[in-house]
Amino acid sequence: MHAHGKKGRKFGRETDQRGALVRGLMCSLIKYQSITTTLARAKEIRRMMEKLVTMAKKGGLHNRRLIIARLGDLESATLLIDVVAPQIKRDSGYLRIERANSRRGDNSEMGTISFVDEISFEKAEAKEDESTKETK
Repeated sequence: MHAHGKKGRKFGRETDQRGALVRGLMCSLIKYQSITTTLARAKEIRRMMEKLVTMAKKGGLHNRRLIIARLGDLESATLLIDVVAPQIKRDSGYLRIERANSRRGDNSEMGTISFVDEISFEKAEAKEDESTKETK
C-alpha cells in the first residue's frame, strides 16, 4: 500500500494526540516568539505556522475564525492576528529553524524555531493597559 495523500510526521502518536502536540507548540511559539524542540517537530510546526501567519496578515473575519479553530486558543489567535502579523514585513519565510545541541537523554537533534522579524509585545501591553483604564 502506498501512502498517497498522506502528509506530515507521525511522532509516534495517534491523530488526536499529534494534533494537540502541534497546536500546543504553535501556541507556545506565538506567546514566546522562540521555542526549542526536536528538529522534526520544529520542521512540522513551520509548515503550519507559515500558513497561519499568512492568513493573519490577510485579515478578515473568515481568516480570524480559521486561525482560532486551528490553534484552539483564543488568546494565542488574537495575539497572532493583532500583534504579531502587523509587525511582519515579509511576504513569506516568517520563521527560521536553527540547529541546537543534541538532547542529553536520547541524543535527538534539537532545534530552535523563531520568527525572523523582531516582534515587540510592548504595543499590545500598552493597548491592554488603556482598555483596562477605560473600563474602570
